[in-house]
Amino acid sequence: MPHIARAAAITARVSGILVLVLMCCGASRAGAAAGTDPETVAAQLRDAAMAGHDIAYSWVSELTTRFGPRPAGSTNEQQAAGWAATRLKALGFENVHIESFPITAWVRGSESAQLIAPGTQPLVIAALGESPPTPAAGLEGDVVIFPTLTELKAAAPGSLNGKIAMVAQRMVRAQDGAGYGAVVPARTDGPKEAAQRGAIAFLLRSVGTDSHRMAHTGTTRYVEGRVPVPAFALSGPDADQIERIAALGQTVRVHLFSGASYLPDAHSQNVIAEVRGRERPQEVVLLGAHLDSWDQGTGAIDDGTGTAIITAAAKLIRDLPHRPQRTVRVVLFGSEEVAQPTAPGGTFGGHSYARNHQAELATHVLVGESDFGTDHIYSFALPAAVAHSEFAKTLLRVLTPIGVLASERPPEEVGADVGASVEAGVPGFQLSQDGMRYFDIHHTADDTLDKVDREQLHQNVAAWAALVWLAADGDVDSRPRWRLSGAPRGAAASCRHERSGSGNAERCGLRGAPQPPREAQRHHLSHVRTAHRRAERSAGG
Repeated sequence: MPHIARAAAITARVSGILVLVLMCCGASRAGAAAGTDPETVAAQLRDAAMAGHDIAYSWVSELTTRFGPRPAGSTNEQQAAGWAATRLKALGFENVHIESFPITAWVRGSESAQLIAPGTQPLVIAALGESPPTPAAGLEGDVVIFPTLTELKAAAPGSLNGKIAMVAQRMVRAQDGAGYGAVVPARTDGPKEAAQRGAIAFLLRSVGTDSHRMAHTGTTRYVEGRVPVPAFALSGPDADQIERIAALGQTVRVHLFSGASYLPDAHSQNVIAEVRGRERPQEVVLLGAHLDSWDQGTGAIDDGTGTAIITAAAKLIRDLPHRPQRTVRVVLFGSEEVAQPTAPGGTFGGHSYARNHQAELATHVLVGESDFGTDHIYSFALPAAVAHSEFAKTLLRVLTPIGVLASERPPEEVGADVGASVEAGVPGFQLSQDGMRYFDIHHTADDTLDKVDREQLHQNVAAWAALVWLAADGDVDSRPRWRLSGAPRGAAASCRHERSGSGNAERCGLRGAPQPPREAQRHHLSHVRTAHRRAERSAGG
């Protein structure tokens, strides 16, 4: 890719700078280079990452090889969290610990689908996350096809009695992933809408951009503590086949089976680690990614590489001969992919973090999340308050050589897991990755290590390391004025456990948090809406 090639040429000349600094000055971490110009250090971090002097690939390789798929609440996810904590300690991070929280886990079990009329053909399907099982003998019904969710919603009550509703909308490929938001409501809301009209099951064309015969899973939504009907994603070619048969004027009838089950007393966890700041350690730059994955592949792209990128970037900063002024905090979130039967309905890891660290959120100066694969970063977006600051100008100078330009708009999406923190007032940044191929493998069995492009992985680490260093070692601050006074130290989280139809989950409310004035509430409303859009986009991730 052109911009990567240009960066590689630069790297050939200067990538040894940082390594030499580390070798020569590592024994004097506290002072020798403390006066080094932050822009120079950011460029050195960039070039070291572009040369492959980072741990990103080894991290994602070991994670996906040792633990494979890591469904939320599973043994694999919990063991991966323990491994990550141990590895972070060995890498020299501080304050490494695990924060657990209860969830209802979902287990896929066996599943199958067949076309049984007008002829018999096997179908490739995947049960949607949180979908209930079918009866032991399965179920069958005639398929009623709707072009989009809108047409399904327009169907009359009772018009689908005993039938199977299918939404056939195709996803449009786009660099920023915008096509996902247009179709994912069919996955999250389709089962509810189908059930309200009498359907016994729900099908949809997989939310993906590939033409391969594999289905894309993803979560759907609980309605009053349960998913109303069994719900399945069809592979693109199988959805095409059903549409063609229907176009011939024939009735399509299918048989569906799912052995899915729930584990109501499971738990997930966040893994937290820090590079402690040397002067203002109470001020935090937060980097997030999620450790859980879907169960069909090994979660390499979604989101093993995200955890690798932020860890590798923070490790480069940690290994400098002097610490940044502010603390760099890495959070590997749990339970991002799945919905829950109790409020807030999803991203329990992100909400758990915001609850547990409520008193600190006022001193979180910036937050970002890596959860869009590993293809190259092409732009950065900063909070409006600093979009034209010296910080932004410096960042542009450092990142332009590796093909990253400044966005003309503030972040529209920061991340699902950090959404609760953004909603609480923490400013967010965005490093936008090329999403042209991401949804070819998203939530499929094809999400495996061989899809990771090492050159582009290094470019991601380079951009993250440079941005985070400049933010952590400088004075950039875009926190709204109402946040600067801080949350009262006595603010406490009120939590209780509630039993729902699907099991035990934790519902917590925040007490004592300062409420922003109306102007600030309006200012952050767009961030809240964005967080909700992102939660839908990754309502399975």
